[in-house]
Amino acid sequence: MRFARVAILSPGDMGNAVGAAIRAQGRSIHTCLAGRGAGTIARAARTGFVAHADLGAMLGAVDLVLAILLPEAAYDTAERIAAAMVASGHRPLYADMNAVSPETARRIAAVISNAGGGFVNGGIVGAAPGRFALATRFYVSGPEAEALRALHDDRLDIRPLGPDIARASAVKMCYAAVTKATTTLHIAALMAGERLGVSDILRDELAYSQPEAFQRMKTSIPFVPADAGRWIGEMREIAETFESVGVTTGFHVGAREVYEVLARTPYAAETRETLDRSRTLEQSIATFVAHLPHRKAAAE
Repeated sequence: MRFARVAILSPGDMGNAVGAAIRAQGRSIHTCLAGRGAGTIARAARTGFVAHADLGAMLGAVDLVLAILLPEAAYDTAERIAAAMVASGHRPLYADMNAVSPETARRIAAVISNAGGGFVNGGIVGAAPGRFALATRFYVSGPEAEALRALHDDRLDIRPLGPDIARASAVKMCYAAVTKATTTLHIAALMAGERLGVSDILRDELAYSQPEAFQRMKTSIPFVPADAGRWIGEMREIAETFESVGVTTGFHVGAREVYEVLARTPYAAETRETLDRSRTLEQSIATFVAHLPHRKAAAE
């Protein structure tokens, strides 16, 4: 079996679910939990991860490393992996699956290549494996991207995009630019309506003329703060991507600012396991508004 032993850095919400899907294929799953919290360690143990004391030991035990991290941690982690490759002599294929710009992906590729390792760039689209009916899409690119097809099944849809290293990141950035920024536009409009004293009228009109969109707002917006901290860095990477091709960065600078507001609310401390499912859209928007910076009265 190709890639019989797979490491995942790190087993957070997405990484843990990907690990479970890979383990279900009959592969062993590995990680390094140095410095991780008790919750992550316990979750990884329940999923069946083999935990290694350091990166060098982990690299020596696996055939493939999948990096599934916050975008702001992607480059530093690649540097630590590259140093561990050189020190240990173990160089499994390294696939960076993070939400980073094409330029960041090229920088990471250079770090791993300079250490003598093989590199695949990737972008994950969709919910964690097993959460919904649709398979989680792994867009991958680079000279060795086709090799990851070994992981393809009904939960992990591996989609190679050819030898251009940056191509997978380009797809991820443009897709997330639509989905995550649209959510922040909805939140921004509802916060403005709240501050302007027209919330009830706005919600009634949305329910009347945009019922499907309004239903999505009601079922999703109250729970966005739990992910807001993770998506701030992603908005920066999208803005960098757009800037590199002469497209306005304004949408995603604004989206980042909305996520920064949500990350300041008490709801940001929730996890998917502790979400208050009874919280309403109205309650959520009122709390978001209370955490806006530079608050001004509507009449000013």
